[in-house]
Amino acid sequence: MLVIALCKGRFLAPSLDLLTEAGICFPEDIASSRKLIFNSEDHSFRAVLVKPADVPTYVEYGAADMGIAGRDVILESRADVLQPLDLKFGYCKIAVAGANGISEGAPPNTSRPTIRVATKYPRITMDYYNSRGIPVEIIPLSGSIELAPLIGLADRIVDLVETGRTLKDNGLEIVEVIAESSARLLINRAGYQTKRDEVLHLIQALEKVIR
Repeated sequence: MLVIALCKGRFLAPSLDLLTEAGICFPEDIASSRKLIFNSEDHSFRAVLVKPADVPTYVEYGAADMGIAGRDVILESRADVLQPLDLKFGYCKIAVAGANGISEGAPPNTSRPTIRVATKYPRITMDYYNSRGIPVEIIPLSGSIELAPLIGLADRIVDLVETGRTLKDNGLEIVEVIAESSARLLINRAGYQTKRDEVLHLIQALEKVIR
């Protein structure tokens, strides 16, 4: 039996649809259930439901053989996992955003010596600014990131952007795109060796669906 970690939330339905098309069906209504562990109809797979940011950890440490998560959470986690497939859903951008008309090299609008950046991706943000030699102070937030520049908490934000509508509605715009993100299949490195046939069979089945 292969264990696959699935994200709670917006990725769950498309993940289940993709698995169903690949021949992996779960008999219960996972989305509405309070349970966290589900077996497939043929008992060849076990799905565990976890928070999106935790999927890479479950896979890296072998609690799950594989998982489905956004590239954004994989980059932020720095998990040492295999990523054999882009699953072609959940497209968005990890982007720096700020007030309309601001440029990335512009200094903060206060006497602070460094730019303040609010984000739920502190590692991605620090890597981005370090690579450009720009001093930065990271303000970790877990939600409503767009609010930070509006009330003076931060000069910029780094967040996921899908359509850009929320940014526009709050007087913000993309300054620079750091990376593209979409749903990825993650594989545990050790599991890829010990359960190679089963893992490759799933990869091939998913490849046929997403072509």
